[in-house]
Amino acid sequence: MTNSDLLSVLLIALGLSADCFAVALSGSIARKRHSPRQILLVASSFGFFQFLMPVLGWLTGQLVLNVIASYDHWLAFALLSCVGGKMLWEALQSKDDGRKTSDISKGFTLLLLSVATSIDALAVGFSFAFLNLNIVLSSLTIGIVAFFVTTAGFYLGKLAGKSLGKQAEIIGGLILIGIGFRILITHLLA
Repeated sequence: MTNSDLLSVLLIALGLSADCFAVALSGSIARKRHSPRQILLVASSFGFFQFLMPVLGWLTGQLVLNVIASYDHWLAFALLSCVGGKMLWEALQSKDDGRKTSDISKGFTLLLLSVATSIDALAVGFSFAFLNLNIVLSSLTIGIVAFFVTTAGFYLGKLAGKSLGKQAEIIGGLILIGIGFRILITHLLA
């Protein structure tokens, strides 16, 4: 891989990890305490899926990409809206400040967010087949960047969450829904 190719892959990785950053930021704002283990779990899951999706895109080829491309934006929108809506619902149903908030580091929520934030990486992986790039090195770069960007999102969200107080989970839910809308609008207007 040339230096130019590496720079291109790094820029692509930063673009793809923007959703990871926003989800980590909103999740951290909404839930004031995440242990280092939880942060590591989410960052690893997001990084793994950001690594995996380009590989899958590269392997599947034109046929599967055409099928998925017709609805991938709707899938990402639905997944992010469901998780964001759940966060909003929990925030609005809660009466006290000691409430239990959504934890994006657990189970099905983590899986949904990992898939939703990495769907665009599938199409990127497909395009890598035409660019003659090393798919393993490119995908590893994307996954590692996503890991670090997610971690940064958690720590910045922790700082912001302290000053936002009780409204933090509402803001987190709205951010997730907003990301879903952005993905949907971007694909519909393209």
